[in-house]
Amino acid sequence: MKRILVLFPKEWDKVEFAGEGYRDFEFVYAGFDLFSFPDNAQLLTFSAHRFIDRLVERFSREHLDGVISNNEYFGALIAAVVARRLGLPGTAPAALITAQHKYYSRQVQARVAPEAVPRFAVFPYHRVDAGEIGLPFPYFVKPVRATFSVLARRVENAEELRRHMRFSMLETFLIKRLVRPYNDLAADYTDFNINAHHMIAEEPLSGLLVNLDGYARNGRMHFIGMVDALLFPGTDAFMRFEYPSRVPEAVRRRMHALATRVLEGLGFDHGFFNVEMFWRPDTGELKVLEVNPRLASQLAGLYRRVEGFNPHRMLLDLCTGAEPRLEVRPTGLTHAASFVFRKFDGAPLRAEPDAAAVQRVRERYPDADLMFYFKRGTALAREMKWLGSYRYALLNIAAPDQEQLLRSYREVCAMLGFDDAQAAVAAPGDRVAEERMLSSLGAGR
Repeated sequence: MKRILVLFPKEWDKVEFAGEGYRDFEFVYAGFDLFSFPDNAQLLTFSAHRFIDRLVERFSREHLDGVISNNEYFGALIAAVVARRLGLPGTAPAALITAQHKYYSRQVQARVAPEAVPRFAVFPYHRVDAGEIGLPFPYFVKPVRATFSVLARRVENAEELRRHMRFSMLETFLIKRLVRPYNDLAADYTDFNINAHHMIAEEPLSGLLVNLDGYARNGRMHFIGMVDALLFPGTDAFMRFEYPSRVPEAVRRRMHALATRVLEGLGFDHGFFNVEMFWRPDTGELKVLEVNPRLASQLAGLYRRVEGFNPHRMLLDLCTGAEPRLEVRPTGLTHAASFVFRKFDGAPLRAEPDAAAVQRVRERYPDADLMFYFKRGTALAREMKWLGSYRYALLNIAAPDQEQLLRSYREVCAMLGFDDAQAAVAAPGDRVAEERMLSSLGAGR
């Protein structure tokens, strides 16, 4: 039996590893949930150095075959450091630190693929001067080190920029605590002089947003699939992630080549990755949005439901030094999606589904994954400010075709008693705009 240390586990990982297919593994979990109270109270006193030292001391004495984390904020970097110190397979910490720092990652991208990078500039949290930033409005601003699009916002003018960067004393304290582990470890493995107390401004990108998933082993990139990301109309908030992608094969090859150049430029030679990229079907233009140096665990189940291979299992192969096994075994289901339930008005749900309703959904769709993130009061207000919307649930589900996929989604909405208006928006989206985009996909070069 192989023993795996899972750091800062995500809910997707716990659900997956609880399945019967992992009886030949023993999982040891460590780390807290950054987005769940009271677990996240540990952030107040958390030290990455102390946490790592304790893990290394323990597992220097105990048997361990591998260490993983799909947690973007703390886990992936800490797992890389722990693996390095224990002599286990893992991502080079310096490569992971560079990929996670949006400014330094952009610098690498601009060097190896300048045609695929928007104009960008960096500025500190505490000094907001549109003139010094030097980009014309509008542009996107986001922390150089963040996840879940925290504090990422399009700003149209200097007043919107100042308003977005206005934080309370508590918010300022939380931001400092959130980036401290990254800053501490970045100082150990790089000579960066721009720490995570900075924001990056970038010119807006447009087109079809796609996730490229894969892994690196011995410096070679292997791509396992591609997932389309669809946004709520008129926003930058994810509405659903859909597999298979509609991108033509010729464009996929260009995307693979571009992602390979960027990953190699970052020095990323081991580990799973998720590269977000825009494609403009009208011009053929490709632009890199960002590089996530870990498995996108929310999307992993989409491949399993349609193609029959399991990225989580492949991750375990990789972290123990084995060649990941990608064995495609079509399931008979041709479409899968991760639906995101959101509200934009800042109000809580009128009524949250009870246990009986949730159980009925699980019985009706036994292979679906359903996650809830209900919030009220201060927690909800902070999510609205930091994310611009309230993400209250996720549903991963598959079907024989896209029409049935959307029908199943609407049925789940009804069974859970979610807002009919919300369901109407979230299922088909802005169908006119969406179909216009998709009808032009064959025009890519």
